[in-house]
Amino acid sequence: MLEVRDLHVYYGEIHALKGISFQVSEGEIVTLLGNNGAGKTTTLKTLSGLLAPRRGDVLLDGGSMVGTPPHGVVQRGVTHVPEGRRIFNRLSVLENLHMGAYTRNDRDVGGDMESVFTIFPRLKERRTQVAGTLSGGEQQMLAIGRALMAKPRLLLLDEPSMGLAPVLVEQIFDTVLTINRRGVTVLLVEQNAAMALSIARRGYVLETGRIALEGGAAELAGNPEVRRAYLGEA
Repeated sequence: MLEVRDLHVYYGEIHALKGISFQVSEGEIVTLLGNNGAGKTTTLKTLSGLLAPRRGDVLLDGGSMVGTPPHGVVQRGVTHVPEGRRIFNRLSVLENLHMGAYTRNDRDVGGDMESVFTIFPRLKERRTQVAGTLSGGEQQMLAIGRALMAKPRLLLLDEPSMGLAPVLVEQIFDTVLTINRRGVTVLLVEQNAAMALSIARRGYVLETGRIALEGGAAELAGNPEVRRAYLGEA
């Protein structure tokens, strides 16, 4: 489904991604792990068209996405839930969700809105509330719901558990599993390596812009280096 080939991305003269390559097959949950500054967010921004690679390619179903503007990436079935949620604070919950469907011209928007409310009943309760007044967990639900309104085939999730209480973290990861079971492929960037590996099929570990390790989720969870660096074990 998604193939990243020898991707090099720069911020000015800073070489942020140094030739990374990886794949995500349809129906998978794949996680990108790594410390701050490893290149995880840069990777997602490049996949969603917010950053342009200097070299390399990003292929979706065999067709290059390099040079496609962000709205075109969404139209091709890829949506991005950014780090920090980035909801429209002054708009209502309903208005935020409708913004997620701005590239669509079909008649299924109402049905998909109800589907989002099925996944996130709290959003239905808060549908007329100004988004900026929601709790952190509710805002994360809204950010994911907004992305789902574009009917993605591939969902890019950047740090969905950041700043949330442990009970809400579990709810968010349960929701990611639910979304995946409904047919959406997921590429997950997450600092909480234990939770990410508990729901992912495979994973990649980024270190200073390069892929240092890759493998099945269980394999990575059992790797002594991963356990020491990302799972808090001595």
